[in-house]
Amino acid sequence: MRVLIVEDDPELAALLRDGLRAQRIDPTLATTFAEGREQAGLATYDVIILDVRLPGGNGFELCGELRRQGVTTAVLMLTALDAVDDRVRGLEVGADDYLTKPFAFRELLARLKALARRRPALTPAVHRIADLEVDLAARRVRRGDSLLTLSAKEFALLELFVTHPGQVLDRATITAHVWDDNHDPFTNVLEVLVRRLRRKIDDGFEPKLITTLRGAGYRFGP
Repeated sequence: MRVLIVEDDPELAALLRDGLRAQRIDPTLATTFAEGREQAGLATYDVIILDVRLPGGNGFELCGELRRQGVTTAVLMLTALDAVDDRVRGLEVGADDYLTKPFAFRELLARLKALARRRPALTPAVHRIADLEVDLAARRVRRGDSLLTLSAKEFALLELFVTHPGQVLDRATITAHVWDDNHDPFTNVLEVLVRRLRRKIDDGFEPKLITTLRGAGYRFGP
């Protein structure tokens, strides 16, 4: 599981980061509104832990902005505010759950796991981007009038792309989705796989859908 922590309190941020690592969860830390917005667009996460009070803005504004940008990652809001109006506001701007400070780490962990399990059920089975149609349930891929045949690894990569359109996916995110934990992320196997998928879904079609961002990863979409 990958988790983005947007929290400006250094002691709490370190506690969350170290606690998640001890649970074999991969955390990324942002400490300001601007850093949280940037990190949310740089990689793919299973859950975003979002504090309400942040330098440069607040968690309500950031959550709303991410939802308007099409980011569907589950959001767990942390707040020292226990007023009903604040909890309602968080849910109204698109948060999936909230936790009031102080909290027990065990409860935070349980909520994270519940959100990570719940979110895939909200993902539609059929994705359409330009003239590409991907049916995840039937494992069927069509571009224009052409039915495409993909290997298991090519389909896994395409599944990650179509469920995160417009987002920059780094090597670590892609390899964690397509391969197991024993895969060496520093080999060129990923580049070979992307090249094979690009030949099948982009060659001979417009617009091109796979964009390589040197040093950052890949972005999928017109």
